Amino acid sequence: MKTGKAAKDIFAPTTVARAAPLPVARPGRPPLHDEEWTKVTVVLLNRQIVYLDRLAADIRAKTGAAIKRAEIIRALIDALAESGLDLTAAKSEAELKDILTAGLGR
Repeated sequence: MKTGKAAKDIFAPTTVARAAPLPVARPGRPPLHDEEWTKVTVVLLNRQIVYLDRLAADIRAKTGAAIKRAEIIRALIDALAESGLDLTAAKSEAELKDILTAGLGR
């Protein structure tokens, strides 16, 4: 009686049912967005960062919800996009601010 496999068994191709590939884990927290997104870098002044952080802290103190800087910025951009304000005449950041504050009723 022989032990082991015959040559035809050793060199026969094997078929293996392959499972679907596992999703590749990305570093960091999982995104909460349903849309496509791109990470960008924006330079903000220190006073603007302080304002965003204070606003986020005030929201958390009042509602218990943890709002990130990026969420505040995205909400501001979406609100501006939906506002119908025409910013195309602005030639500087100061003019943009003037148009925005006038459009907000200030």
